[in-house]
Amino acid sequence: MSGKKLTVVISQHQGKNPAKRKLEEDLALACMLEPDVDVSLVPNLYDLGHDHSGMLFLKGVPGNLLVLGWLYPRAIRWTLDRAGVKGKEGTVLLKSDDDDEGDDEPQDVDSTGIGALNVPNRFIYCADLKASSDPQVYLEEIRRILAETNQKTVSLMDWIQGDPNKDQLQRYLNPQELLAPAPTPNNGHSVADAEEGVKRRWYPVIDYSRCTNCMECIDFCLFGVYGVDELDRILVETQDNCKKGCPACSRVCPANAIIFPQHKQPEIAGASGEVTSLKIDLSQLFGAPDPLELAARERDIELVRDGRDAVGLTVGVKKRHKQCGPRDELDDLMDDLDKLDL
Repeated sequence: MSGKKLTVVISQHQGKNPAKRKLEEDLALACMLEPDVDVSLVPNLYDLGHDHSGMLFLKGVPGNLLVLGWLYPRAIRWTLDRAGVKGKEGTVLLKSDDDDEGDDEPQDVDSTGIGALNVPNRFIYCADLKASSDPQVYLEEIRRILAETNQKTVSLMDWIQGDPNKDQLQRYLNPQELLAPAPTPNNGHSVADAEEGVKRRWYPVIDYSRCTNCMECIDFCLFGVYGVDELDRILVETQDNCKKGCPACSRVCPANAIIFPQHKQPEIAGASGEVTSLKIDLSQLFGAPDPLELAARERDIELVRDGRDAVGLTVGVKKRHKQCGPRDELDDLMDDLDKLDL
């Protein structure tokens, strides 16, 4: 048996759909029988606070990590990064229907983005459980990842005929022990108690492989969600200020770097592709408002709900957004003119 193992974490669906729960359970049991795999279950990643026992467990994983969840891989990766669970992007071959077939190669540092900070020398693999309802599909990908990272993969029959690890056998007999063996939170609750307190959340996640630190999101958002760190990099500072269901800042981001993992539009939820280009195509076909107008309308709705005045396009909108197309030399010229404050 290999000395190194792959930690597999299954992030559970928010609801109690029996088919989804069955896939999670079947996959967990299958992983238990893999000699080079340590498997745990945590609640939905997007809903976990940074001090939740499940997130503390993820922070404590020292080596390579595979996280399977009901979010797009890009959303999983940057939700983890935001919580301090960092690593180089590992290649996952599983694809969901909404993901871009041509986006297979990982990019540790995108040439157009500012990139993640303090990335350790290990890999984090992220996979979407919407890709298949067959646990065997994921098991094959887990074995491929193990082979890719030079970890020995032993067949199930070899494990049965050999001498099973005592901990593995105990977990097989007691599947409830798959719950993440995380440290106890500061409030003294157990893992089970902490899970009961998980509630559904809504906030933006920044993809730093795309983010150019242009600060247009902080200019546009009027609810105090965004801030900057000590390096003057944009961050989601007060996530609970975000208005549930409002993805307006994602629509105005010129780099398509802002993700709302639970949004119904795949590109906003983290699928490959560009938010702006899709919305422009729809507006041309059906006469729908362009992305900027739609974002301003969504923001105005939340302002009015807060008892504030609607501002339309008069606040937090750069002139070049009105082209609603890809950035070019004219955009650079417009920004230079803005700096002159003529």
